[in-house]
This record gives sequence, C-alpha cells and structure tokens, in this order.
Amino acid sequence: MAKPNPLPRSGPGGEACIFCRIVRGEIPAQMVGHNPDLAAFRDTNPQAPTHILVIPKKHVASLDDAMDSGLLGQLLAFAAAIARQEKISKSGYRTVINTGKDGGQSVGHLHIHVLGGRAMAWPPG
Repeated sequence: MAKPNPLPRSGPGGEACIFCRIVRGEIPAQMVGHNPDLAAFRDTNPQAPTHILVIPKKHVASLDDAMDSGLLGQLLAFAAAIARQEKISKSGYRTVINTGKDGGQSVGHLHIHVLGGRAMAWPPG
C-alpha cells in the first residue's frame, strides 16, 4: 500500500473526495506525474487510448470554485507537459474541464482530462 501523503484535508469534501483520497495514498491509482501542488493519473474508465486526469492536490470542488489563477495556469501547463511526456502532443490532444452536473462533472474535485492517441470528433457531446 502506498504511503499516505500528509496533505491537508482542506476544503469542503476533501475528507471523502475520491481524488483527495488518491493523493493521500488511500486509493491506488496509476500515477504518471506529480509535483508539490499537482498530480496526474490514468483514468480508470478511459475514453481514448491516452486518458489522464490532472488535478490540484488541494481540494477545489470545480472550476467555478477555483479562485487562484496561478493554480489554474499551473494545471494547464502541467497538462501540456503530461501530453508531451505521453507522446501525444505532436499528433494533438484534447483537454476538457467539466463543471457542474449539466457540464458532465462526475467527481466534485477540479480536474482536467487529457485525451489523445486518436482523432477527436466535434462536437464532443
């Protein structure tokens, strides 16, 4: 079992949030990258050959709750770095942030989907 991360359980929902639990090492995940503020891991229900979730380690419920423009910039830059690491940047990839129920957000923790490895259709859904 992974050693728990002493990450503070900040923000509403941080205690029980599945992504916070992954960051703390309570739930296993196939990590592909991390730094002190962010983590990236493979989606367990991939919608493309490459499907990675990039999250802030601190609990932020959604994009609508994200008030730190520096953190948002870090998330996007990290998503691009992960795409390069996964070798999907040259052929192209899609980044998606779902916000709220009607936006398709299924986990109440801000996350960016990085999808690649195949051509993406438009409109998405």
